[in-house]
Amino acid sequence: MTNDQNARRRFLVNAGYGIGAYAFSGLLPGGGFISSVQAAEFLDPLAPKQPHHAPQAKAVIWLHMAGAPSTLDLFDYKPDLVKLHGQPLPDSFSKNLKTATDGGVGALYATKRTWKQHGQSGAWFSDLVPNLAAHADKICFLKGSKTEGSTHVIASLKLHTSGLVPGRPALGSWIQYGLGTSNPDLPAFVVLANGRSTGGGGRGQVIWSSGFLPAVYQGTAFRQGDSPILHLDRPAGISDTEQKNTLDLLKSLNQRTAARYPADTELEARLRSYDLAYRMQTSAPEAVDLSKETAATKAMYGLDDKSTVEYGTNLLRARRLVEKGVRFVHVISGSPDDSLPDWDAHNNIEKNHATMARLVDKPIAGLLADLEARGLLKDTLVVWTSEFGRTPYGQTGDGRDHNPWGFTSWVAGGGIKAGYTHGATDEIGLRAASGIVDTYDLQATLLYQLGLDHRKLTFQYQGRQEKATTVFGDVVKEIIT
Repeated sequence: MTNDQNARRRFLVNAGYGIGAYAFSGLLPGGGFISSVQAAEFLDPLAPKQPHHAPQAKAVIWLHMAGAPSTLDLFDYKPDLVKLHGQPLPDSFSKNLKTATDGGVGALYATKRTWKQHGQSGAWFSDLVPNLAAHADKICFLKGSKTEGSTHVIASLKLHTSGLVPGRPALGSWIQYGLGTSNPDLPAFVVLANGRSTGGGGRGQVIWSSGFLPAVYQGTAFRQGDSPILHLDRPAGISDTEQKNTLDLLKSLNQRTAARYPADTELEARLRSYDLAYRMQTSAPEAVDLSKETAATKAMYGLDDKSTVEYGTNLLRARRLVEKGVRFVHVISGSPDDSLPDWDAHNNIEKNHATMARLVDKPIAGLLADLEARGLLKDTLVVWTSEFGRTPYGQTGDGRDHNPWGFTSWVAGGGIKAGYTHGATDEIGLRAASGIVDTYDLQATLLYQLGLDHRKLTFQYQGRQEKATTVFGDVVKEIIT
């Protein structure tokens, strides 16, 4: 390969963001040579592919609570923690505790919320999430969730990419790679963020990167407003006819070159990427256009309330996107208040969680109700999670520290048991004690529900067969219907 070709490859692989990556770099392999098998597949990398087994779900809406909420104040009621409030952390819990706290291990800090059991399942919810509590019997709680790393950076990477350092593909990228797209006019992996928390806890675009997979599998960020994708709109002063004529000429010239160099898969891939970008100028704005949604539907998502309109808009868009065949929608919660960007409550947890819970509670409840009413919940996995939880002991007097050892996540729809609780933390909510689900296990289970075996979903990179969950992870069969 010549230096010019290498330079061109590097430029195209690194060019752009969102549709920029799609139109110019997305269809290029990650900077190396490709096998003949990969080359054949590379001609249409987003073509629909057969799953490993019959799936129970078609799509994922991943609700990432950036900054890490305290599930001890939302879903994991601990009467013993209330009784022990203000006391030092007992030695029986602190033994062998490895922690990287900012303010040390303080006294035990009880939740100040009011708690009730809801639904036939009797699941506990605090008064911070009254709307979500009405859907208790749709939810499967994973109360023995755990991870590694007590910093946002490491835990976010592990949650989204199954890696502890940057460079691995996000789960949405693996799903695109494994299944292709079911709508050729839209990206199969879309990212929706609101407020300041556009990086999933401030971790940046790396958590929806395609990593070592071809860049076509990278998540495409949709912005708020009528023009959701950067660099997609037709340039000012250029008519549709003029643009179409230009692309037709470019296509004709590229096809002539392709005929002379039939082994050049990059050229064929570039032709397809231009076609996709042109089609998306119409399909992407239409997919997130809420003008035809009823007033009742908009109100159900909280679009009539200033505090919930931004996040609610993203969730209503998420429903529309999965309805149109998008396989993975990654929704990142963030607050429009610059003084409170996310859930990271090292201090003043009462104000933080009251604000953040109000922002997400009604929209998420609306999403679950809307998906069920439209018959979409049975085919859609709704995942509520974060990089880690928060400690039962206090910090700075009125906050909580990071807790990777035990917290709650939940999943609804897509063949997962409804109204079910799997696992538990210990008496004070510090560590996962039973039914332990690591983030590797969560990813393996979601892939399984989509028809993909995480042990068979591989990509050859630097001489080894890389897997979606590295070398870890087990499907949590107990939560599957």
